[in-house]
Amino acid sequence: MRALFLIPGDGDSQLRALPAVAATADQLHFQIQVACSPASAGIWPLLPAVEKVIPFPFGSATMADWANLLGSVREPDFQACINLASGRQVDLMLSMSHIPARIAAGGFSATQTVTPSGGWPSQALAAYLLPIGVRLDAGAYRLPLAANDLAGATAALPAGDGPMVLLARGDGSNDWPADRWQDLPQRLRTSVPGVRSLDVAPSHTTAAAVRERASLVAVSDVVLASDPMTIELALLCGVPVVALGRSAQSLPQRSGVQGMDASPGLGAIAMDDVLRALGLG
Repeated sequence: MRALFLIPGDGDSQLRALPAVAATADQLHFQIQVACSPASAGIWPLLPAVEKVIPFPFGSATMADWANLLGSVREPDFQACINLASGRQVDLMLSMSHIPARIAAGGFSATQTVTPSGGWPSQALAAYLLPIGVRLDAGAYRLPLAANDLAGATAALPAGDGPMVLLARGDGSNDWPADRWQDLPQRLRTSVPGVRSLDVAPSHTTAAAVRERASLVAVSDVVLASDPMTIELALLCGVPVVALGRSAQSLPQRSGVQGMDASPGLGAIAMDDVLRALGLG
């Protein structure tokens, strides 16, 4: 049996949905197909239960694209569709499918509408799964990673046996200032002799790049990031993370997870505040 997930959005949106997809596969013993942006398709090889990824341009789809998607979803025997998209075209497509359970926040194609809870986006998807009898504990999920990927990531770390801090900056114009990222490794070494750090560029969404970043996160002791995908990977791997630009309400409430939001921008976050959040101040 199969379930279809329609998940618009960028790479971090896909990662936020990963615990819900995994829970559906595990508890119902379903095979899963995911329709997502072509640019984000490289996320889903992380989850072996996903048998097929359907690249689909939700934001710019033509009538031909919708017709092709309908053909893709009518052929397999789907028992359920979790629809995170919205709009008349997706409703028309799903209403012509043969999927008996179509769950969404709204729209005329839904056989059941739900109201997502607020807070941490991964756990908010629990509302979509209850109608098909799936319970979601997103905070308990851990990303499965291959031993050889973890070994490769370990080999790429700086030499030494001190604590390992992964530094992952974002690519936006409102990121934490570049000079503070550059100065941080020395400040870390001053605070904790022997500490190691690795500065990585903003994430990419090819399958190889996602596996590499996930493995680097998993073998680190703590992550400091403004890069959205790296933050999500740290949450999925259970690694302590200080998330620059994220509010506490948008993160799971567990030890080792801390958000540092700032107005009018991340430039307002001082170096000493970051060190304290890392437990070094």
